[in-house]
Amino acid sequence: MEYYFYIKALHLIFVITWFAGLFYIPRLFVYHIESSQKPSPEKEILTKQLKLMSKRLWSIIAWPSAILAVFFGLLLFYLNPYLIQNSWMQVKLGFIVLLIIYHLQTHVYYKQLQNDVVKKSSNFMRIWNEGATFILFAVIFLVLLKSAFNWIFGVLGIFILGLLLMLGFKVYKNIRNTNPEA
Repeated sequence: MEYYFYIKALHLIFVITWFAGLFYIPRLFVYHIESSQKPSPEKEILTKQLKLMSKRLWSIIAWPSAILAVFFGLLLFYLNPYLIQNSWMQVKLGFIVLLIIYHLQTHVYYKQLQNDVVKKSSNFMRIWNEGATFILFAVIFLVLLKSAFNWIFGVLGIFILGLLLMLGFKVYKNIRNTNPEA
C-alpha cells in the first residue's frame, strides 16, 4: 500500500497551497478596499490590478487546491475507513467543515469586490484574514497530538497571541497617529 503515502503527500501539498490562497486573498481584499478610497486615477489603476491578482489567486490556486485537498482527503478515507473512528479525526472533520464554510464566505467577498461592491472595511478583512490561521492551528494540533481535547491549548495559545498582536498594533497605531514620524 505504498501508494497510500503518495496520496497522503498530494493531500498535504494541496492543503498547503489551499491555505496559501486563503492566507493571501484577504490581504488582497484589504488593499482592494483601501484602494477604493483613493483619488482617481490611482483608484482605477490599483483596483484593476488587485482584481486581476485576486482572480488569478482565487481561480488558479485557491479553488483548485481546495478541490484537490478534499478529493485526496476523501480518497485517504476510502483507503483507510478506520480513521473516522478516532475522536480527534471527527473533531478535525468539524474544523474542515468550518474551513469549507470560511472558503465559501471568502468567495462571497471575492465576488463582491470583483463587482466593485465594498461592503466590509479593511479592518474587518484584517480580522477575517485570521480565520484560516485559527483553523490551521487547530487541525495541526489535532493531527500531531491525536487528541480530541489537547488541540484546545494550542488554539488558545494562538488566540492569546493574536490578541496580544492586535493590542500591539493598536498601541503602535496610536503612537503613529500622535507622532507621524514614528
